[in-house]
Amino acid sequence: MRKLKFAMIILAVLMISAVLLTGCKDDRVVIKVLYYLEASAPNAVADANLWFSTFEKNNPGVKIDRENLFDDAYHDKMRTYAAANDMPDVMYVWPSGRSDYLHDQKLLKDLTPFINRDGIKNLYISLTMDPSQQQAGYMAMIPQGITTTHAFFTNLEVLNAVGLQPAKNYAELVAQVPVLKAAGYQTILIPAQSTWVMQSCLFSMVAGRFCGPDWHERVNAKRAKFTDPDFVAALDFIRQLYADGVIDRSQVGVDYGEGPGMFASNMGAYYIDGDWRVGAFITDSDTGQALISPAKQNNIKIGVFPDIPGTKINSSSSVILGVGYAMAASIPSGSDKEKYAWELVKWLTGKEVSELRTERGGTPTPSRTDLNFGAMNLEPMQKAIGNLGGEFQTATAVIDGVFPSSVYEVINDGLISLALAQKTAAAVATEVQRAFDNL
Repeated sequence: MRKLKFAMIILAVLMISAVLLTGCKDDRVVIKVLYYLEASAPNAVADANLWFSTFEKNNPGVKIDRENLFDDAYHDKMRTYAAANDMPDVMYVWPSGRSDYLHDQKLLKDLTPFINRDGIKNLYISLTMDPSQQQAGYMAMIPQGITTTHAFFTNLEVLNAVGLQPAKNYAELVAQVPVLKAAGYQTILIPAQSTWVMQSCLFSMVAGRFCGPDWHERVNAKRAKFTDPDFVAALDFIRQLYADGVIDRSQVGVDYGEGPGMFASNMGAYYIDGDWRVGAFITDSDTGQALISPAKQNNIKIGVFPDIPGTKINSSSSVILGVGYAMAASIPSGSDKEKYAWELVKWLTGKEVSELRTERGGTPTPSRTDLNFGAMNLEPMQKAIGNLGGEFQTATAVIDGVFPSSVYEVINDGLISLALAQKTAAAVATEVQRAFDNL
């Protein structure tokens, strides 16, 4: 009898333990996210934490497993996941360019059925809902906005200090080099250590001016070549920028994250970057500090590169769909994971997050059409970048958005060779054409 009672007690303890363990089990759906985060940018960490924690609060059945990376580290990790067939559920992607392999290998789920089911298409700028603008050929991601990859920042305080006015053309820019140098300033700052920067933020604009707005279409249709005189001239202009001292060769060794600080410290009169970079200069809501205070931001003019002689067009910039969010194609259809992954994509590109991103400097030209700009607290540089579209007449292609990586990476490397005077423009053009012919 005692043995029976003891056995019953042991059984009861085991049953209670099982109940307790079951109660402690986390039954939430885990959504793995690979997130692009520049931790040093104002508001970036706090905002990301807010967006994801709010989503979890609003969706108690979900747990976000988020990995934060930036620049090349992000892209290296994304390629590793893709190669291992172990994709994140939700990820930050480009409509082409650096995410081309994700599109080409169909690793991203088509979001069209979800967009149509929830009736949200009309809440976005029509261009951002055009599947032909994405390399996959379908709605593989929802863009946060439209991106102008070339913006020309002018520091009026530096120019005024040496008695200069903003250059209207390249000849004036060259004439300013010795004046600025004598006072200890560089002329143009561009953090070009990461090879994509020179291509995306500078050369795409230059190629469009020398070759014309439709040049990439003619090359892809094999009605033009990279070895044609106009493209070679565009490449040679990059060489000329360094030869004339308009850009110092030392900029090739400057990390992308260092650029804003150099410009804010008045190290140069001009700065080249994408429109998104305004977010690096504005006030951080946590610290109340800004790289450039709102008062001093009135000394910053934002437009496009001055007129270049010998080009087909001027007053232009390079424009592409912005980055956004996608879902892995490997997520089972109809599953809870798919349900919540879509809700997360929709949330990250929705009205509330889009308004916050715009106000905090993360998205200069948002894709949403239902935002209340009048209620936003925008600083002078944010307003200036918002008006950038009125500073130029023609939008041209971004190279890594219209050619595959096997071609644009050769261009990227060639631009560095030109900057360091290691190759001629003709030699680089030949290498690029060879890469294109081998597609």
